[in-house]
Amino acid sequence: MSLVGSLISFLVSLLVGGLAIFVAAAVVTGTRDYGHAVFTALVGALVWGLSELLLSWVPIVGEFVPLVAWVWVIKGRYGTSWLYAGVIGFVAWGAAILVLSVLPIVGITDVVGVPFA
Repeated sequence: MSLVGSLISFLVSLLVGGLAIFVAAAVVTGTRDYGHAVFTALVGALVWGLSELLLSWVPIVGEFVPLVAWVWVIKGRYGTSWLYAGVIGFVAWGAAILVLSVLPIVGITDVVGVPFA
């Protein structure tokens, strides 16, 4: 894939990840700011990736800590409790899975900003 193709794929997947977080935050907290959700997806992806890079060699902890770090980003960005941040994360994951079931038609198979999606 070319550099331009990779950039377009990254941007579309980031927007989809932002959409998933937007939908989840709207359901859980009533917040309706798509830009905030996209930035949350970007920061969450960076924190997830960095913690995964640093801790991937540690069994169990290396998989669990990045997820907690991602929920922590949601908690911080939306000012919610750990429980609500976890619910936002779970609903965002579900929304991303639904969108990902349609996107392979146009060649996109992953989402930036939502782990395991």
